[in-house]
Amino acid sequence: MEADRKADNGNAGFSLVCHPEERITYRVGNKVICCLDGSRIGIQFETSTAGETYEVYHCVLESKSFLEKMIVLEHTIPFFLPLSDLENDLLFSNAKKFIDNVGDLLQAYVDRKEQVRLIKELFGHQISEIYHSLPYHMIEFSMDDCDCKFVVSLRYGDLLCELPTKVRILVWPMHHLSKKQCTSPGSPAIPVRLPFAEDAFRIQSLPEAYAEIMPNMPNEIRQLFQTSPS
Repeated sequence: MEADRKADNGNAGFSLVCHPEERITYRVGNKVICCLDGSRIGIQFETSTAGETYEVYHCVLESKSFLEKMIVLEHTIPFFLPLSDLENDLLFSNAKKFIDNVGDLLQAYVDRKEQVRLIKELFGHQISEIYHSLPYHMIEFSMDDCDCKFVVSLRYGDLLCELPTKVRILVWPMHHLSKKQCTSPGSPAIPVRLPFAEDAFRIQSLPEAYAEIMPNMPNEIRQLFQTSPS
């Protein structure tokens, strides 16, 4: 890390800050890197949403000598994020990449969490149930609308991503369609998937995709479940 610091001393992306305690501190994007006492390095990760600082996390790295492996001494990063995997894979061989990946991991986590918060705030009156894992890499919610029940399932195979890698949206008719209509020749078997809605969730945030698909949902549902002419 010391060699990297000297090599990047003239990098315009770094801003040198002198604090009263005379510790050398660099700001690199949304990260602040500080030389602590002994052979320790402190990193502050600043996450943001809508251009404003959202949550701040800290991590302290330590290496007793250049010949010994650098380790994570302490941190405030949520326990359910794979910090230990990044430490084992990257910290000894490429400390800069480790720091960058931890920053990206935290920002993606915050982005997913904020998307869930926003969809609850904006459309909570339309959503009947919503579930998510601690890292927000599995999100499911259901809606009862347009005389149908919808279940939206999102999976994030890469925790560094803010958009899902797998999307499945299923719909069941609830009221106005008779059993005969739902099972007649030419009618799709139920439940059915909604490809146009799945595409929207793959490329947009949760609130944006939801707002885009809902105005067209009644027409799409009628086309899916209408009885084909004989």
